[in-house]
Amino acid sequence: MSNGVNGFLGDTPIRVIIKLLILSVTVGFLMSIFGLYPQDILFAVRNFVLDLWNTGFKTLGRLGDYLLLGAVIVIPVFIVIRLLSYRR
Repeated sequence: MSNGVNGFLGDTPIRVIIKLLILSVTVGFLMSIFGLYPQDILFAVRNFVLDLWNTGFKTLGRLGDYLLLGAVIVIPVFIVIRLLSYRR
């Protein structure tokens, strides 16, 4: 079982924990220098998803408008062409 855990983690569990601790402190220090905090990142992701959601529905609404505008011309032309080809 020890080989399975080592294979999954890529090293012994103690060494992986030490590497993760050092990396976490380094990343935390750099984030602090740049003024980035976890809640800011979560809010940014949340705002991105909300903006994408709202913009997506606006785009779908515009797509529906384009569909109706095109259908006003395309459907009658299609019907006229079908009627003219039906007579032949």
